[in-house]
Amino acid sequence: MSCASDCAEKECDMRERASGILMHISSLPGPYGIGDLGKGAYEFADFLNETGTRTWQILPLGITGYGDSPYQSFSAFAGNPYFIDLDEFVEAGYLSRAQIARADLGRDPERVDYGKLYDHKMPLLKAAYAKARPELEQKLKAFLKREDWLKDFALFMAIKDHHEGVSWQMWPQELKRRDELALARFARDHEDDIYFWVFTQFYFFKQWTRLKQYANRHGIQLIGDIPIYVAEDGSDIWANPEMFRLDKDLAPVCVAGVPPDAFSADGQLWGNPIYDWKKMKKDGYAWWIKRIRESFRIYDIVRIDHFRGFESYWEVPAGSATAGTGRWVKGPGMSLFRAIREELGELDIMAENLGFLTQDVVDLIEDTGFPGMNVLVFAFDAREDSDYLPHNYIRNSVVYTGNHDTQTVAGYLRTAPESEVEYARRYLKLDDKEGAALGFVRGAWASVSYLAVAPMQDLLGLDDSARFNTPSTLGDNWKWRMKKGALTQKVRSDLARLNETYRR
Repeated sequence: MSCASDCAEKECDMRERASGILMHISSLPGPYGIGDLGKGAYEFADFLNETGTRTWQILPLGITGYGDSPYQSFSAFAGNPYFIDLDEFVEAGYLSRAQIARADLGRDPERVDYGKLYDHKMPLLKAAYAKARPELEQKLKAFLKREDWLKDFALFMAIKDHHEGVSWQMWPQELKRRDELALARFARDHEDDIYFWVFTQFYFFKQWTRLKQYANRHGIQLIGDIPIYVAEDGSDIWANPEMFRLDKDLAPVCVAGVPPDAFSADGQLWGNPIYDWKKMKKDGYAWWIKRIRESFRIYDIVRIDHFRGFESYWEVPAGSATAGTGRWVKGPGMSLFRAIREELGELDIMAENLGFLTQDVVDLIEDTGFPGMNVLVFAFDAREDSDYLPHNYIRNSVVYTGNHDTQTVAGYLRTAPESEVEYARRYLKLDDKEGAALGFVRGAWASVSYLAVAPMQDLLGLDDSARFNTPSTLGDNWKWRMKKGALTQKVRSDLARLNETYRR
């Protein structure tokens, strides 16, 4: 759906209006402590199909590290083993129901307990691997040979496990610096540990591909999400240190974040390593091209998080206590996206363009032709006209009621200034009979934006107890799961009616 600026509007005029639901895999209901790629995922796809909803947006699928954030993963390419459906292992004879029943995967069906999953689901996966490896050995070897990112990832995770999970920055120097003899020796001595990680990826992508094919057959496109940065403690930086701005000890000399603003006096200190864009440009941005190519193998549409960082990014000296000490530095701009287009052709990319936007950022998004985002809960400052108000949208855009970082609509209406709430009520004609949250969904669906998306929490009218993430905090984030039975006939009818009414 994306296109160069000289044809963006023409292409967008031809694009059919559509709607979507933002629902991460982890939030699906199911019996095993976290949403997975099993029965619950297919039932959700059926729900979307039944209601005429043609896109399903998820968050990054990678293995979560510190803080359980899907935006801080051990790999830009690997899938999260927690999402593997255990029922397939039972059917194959690799696990028994009794083994699963003995595992404590978390007792609250509406919250993910990541500690329980680490302590109990990972051993189940290892038990399944031990049973499966003899008959899968040749398939695993072929899979490892086919996926060129997998060797470094599996080796990284095996070494990490061997050193009790500590960051690769704390590994012995010969492993940290990838001495060939040391890595070969480790691989020889720990082959089984390495192949366990190959096994998890084999099954993750097998199950994900099957789900995607099912969704596509039912007219549903999957929207993936890729973070602009990778985690410091990850296989990408360990395997490719030359791509990042590191010192002689391979530690970042500067890290990513966002500057202080009205929401945070100190800004946000993310801590991700900064790319060495000059070196990346010299090889034609090969790593980024590979990343985008792999993303479109598993998604139909790709949303790139923090898109403004490609024009200019906030660079903070390593070791800073807050993001306030940072500065703006020019990013690769259109040279990156020209290289991607030349190699891969036109791609269906969405640009997350929230935050402080200069004219240069606006120009970059226009030059790429990628649709940007509008967020409805940001719109209702009664004192001024906002770009997020629907009467200011353009067709080549995506509107959200909220996203994974915002309050839910119900939570926003409960805590926002009265002037904002009153303006939202007048603008959207909210009433108690329909429900305010559904009124926001209606306002998004009625807009000119070609794609309208609501987090599942807003379709259900949930308050901030269902908020998925509060930026710059640790603790109760990324844990929300949809209650079993939440997709009532009323929810289905409401969504189908909105899709039919607004021709989405």
